[in-house]
Amino acid sequence: MYYELYIDVFFLENFAMDFILLAIVRKMTGCLSAYWRICLGALAGAFLTCLAVALPVPYAFVKLILLHGLANIVMVKIGIQPQGWQELVRAWVMLYISGFLIGGVFGFLRQYVRAGSLFLALAVASYYLVSGIWSLVAYLGRQSSYRCRVVLLYGEKSVAVQALIDTGNCLKDEVTGKPVSIIDKNVIKKLWGENDITGIRYISYHSIGKAEGVMPLVTLDGMYVCRKEKEWIEKPLAAICEGDMTADRYEMILNPDVLIGGIGYGNKSRSTASI
Repeated sequence: MYYELYIDVFFLENFAMDFILLAIVRKMTGCLSAYWRICLGALAGAFLTCLAVALPVPYAFVKLILLHGLANIVMVKIGIQPQGWQELVRAWVMLYISGFLIGGVFGFLRQYVRAGSLFLALAVASYYLVSGIWSLVAYLGRQSSYRCRVVLLYGEKSVAVQALIDTGNCLKDEVTGKPVSIIDKNVIKKLWGENDITGIRYISYHSIGKAEGVMPLVTLDGMYVCRKEKEWIEKPLAAICEGDMTADRYEMILNPDVLIGGIGYGNKSRSTASI
């Protein structure tokens, strides 16, 4: 069986798809390559693909190496400019991931459009859909990385809460210099129970919509910050929020300085039973 191949059409189709794939890899990896380099990489990829198809290579595996090895690596190297082998392999893997995504979206859209002349329009639509999917996945990943479970301890009581790691929270105690996290008032009531809250001081703060205010400040015995590993924080400071924080599905705003030790904090290990 013989197939008639129009090399100019084949080249243009490969160039368009390679450009879109490299543009998606650029977005995935966050590299700063200019689009003229993406275009140059797509040209190189399309040329090498046409060359590998046109050459009378006797063995199929050699042609596969030329297509999926040489052509794609050269295309990534020129278009993305990875630094070192690790980044090159990462970008090469991302190229195939974006290819699978583009192929799925392209195949889904193509069933509704039969005209071959709309190939470029379908390719562009696939690019924007895949870019949108990747942006959504990246956004959800960032959201999950900013939330964590925290176990607060005071005396014999412990309360587990959902916390938001807020990089905008720069609240610090003027007396000790320690970073201060903010906790919902209902959580403090659970920790103290029926007893009166002791050891209260007050800390001033500034926020959007409120020029200045004060919040009660207490010292807890400790807390576990549960991320990839459980981190123990000794004697953390917590300001009591009078408003309702649970509406945003978290009960604590964690000061990020607590996680890196802050001033006067130490991430010490503690030999206690698991919580």
